[in-house]
Amino acid sequence: MGAYLHSADLTGADLHSGNLTGADLTGADLTGAILDHADLTGAHLIAASLTYARLTRADLTRADLTGADLTGADLTGATLVGATLVGADLRTATLTGANLAGADLHQAILAGAILVGAHLAGAHLPEANLTDADLHSTIWPGADLHSADLTGADLHSVDLHGADLHDAKLTSATLTRATLFSANLTGADLSLADLSLADLSLASLTGATLTGADLRGAKLTSATLTHASLVGAYLTHASLTYADLTGANLHRADLTGANLRSATLAGADLTGADLHDTILGEVLWSDETLWPTRLVSLMRNRSEELRPGVWRVIGSGNADVGIEDPLAPVR
Repeated sequence: MGAYLHSADLTGADLHSGNLTGADLTGADLTGAILDHADLTGAHLIAASLTYARLTRADLTRADLTGADLTGADLTGATLVGATLVGADLRTATLTGANLAGADLHQAILAGAILVGAHLAGAHLPEANLTDADLHSTIWPGADLHSADLTGADLHSVDLHGADLHDAKLTSATLTRATLFSANLTGADLSLADLSLADLSLASLTGATLTGADLRGAKLTSATLTHASLVGAYLTHASLTYADLTGANLHRADLTGANLRSATLAGADLTGADLHDTILGEVLWSDETLWPTRLVSLMRNRSEELRPGVWRVIGSGNADVGIEDPLAPVR
C-alpha cells in the first residue's frame, strides 16, 4: 500500500519526481501542484482536484482518476496506460504526446483539450466530450469512441483505423488525411466535416450523415454507405470503387471526376448531382435509382439488365459521353 493522503490539502505542493506509487489521494486537493516526473503508478485519485496541476512526464499507469478534475492540467508526455478516467474533467488540459493506450475515458470531458501526437490505441472514450479538442496526429487504432462528441475537433492526419465511432458526432470536424480504414462510423454525424484525402476504405458508414461534407480526393474503396446522406457533399476525384451506396442520398452532390467503378447505386438518389467526368463503369443500379434528369436515358442505353429491375453499366458510363457515341471499354 502507498501513502494515505485521503482528502489531503496539497494545494500548490511541490511533489516533483515524488514516489506516490499506490498512494490513496481520493478527494485530495492538488490544485496547482507540481508533479512533474512523479510516479503515481496505481494511485487512487478518485474525485481529486488537479486543476492546473503540472504532471509533465508523470507516470499514472493504472491510476484511478474517476471523476477527477484536471481542468487546465499539463500532462505533456505523461503515461496513463490503462488508467481510469471515467467522468474525469480534462477541459483545456494539455496531453501532448501522452500515452493513453487502453485508458478508460468513458464520459470524460476533454473539450478544448490538446492531445497532439498522443497515443490512444485501444482507449475507451464512449460518450466522451471532445468538442473543439486538438487531436491532430494522434494514434487511435481500435479505440472506442462510440457516441462521443467530436464537434469541431481537429483530427488532421489521425490514425483511427478500425476505431469504433458509431453514432459519434463529428459535425464540422477536421479529418483531412485521416486514416479511417475499416472504422465503424455507422450512424455517425459528419455534417460539414472535412474528410478531404482521408482513407475510408472498408469503413462502415451505414446511415451516416455526411451532408455538405468535404470528401475531395478521399478513398472510399469498398466502403459501406447504405442509406447514408451525402446531400451536397463534395466528392470530386474521390475513389468509390466497389462502394455500396444502396439507398444513399447523393442529391446535389459533386462527383466531378470521381471513380465509382463497380459501385452499387441501387435505390440511390443522384438528382441534381454533378457527374461531370465521373467514372461509372460496371456500376450496379436499379429501377429505383434516381439519376439526374439529363442522364436517365443515357444510363438505360448504356446498361444491361441482369435481372428484373437491376442493371449494370456495360460501357464507360462516363456522363459526358453522348448516347449516340459507341460504347467505350469500361474504365
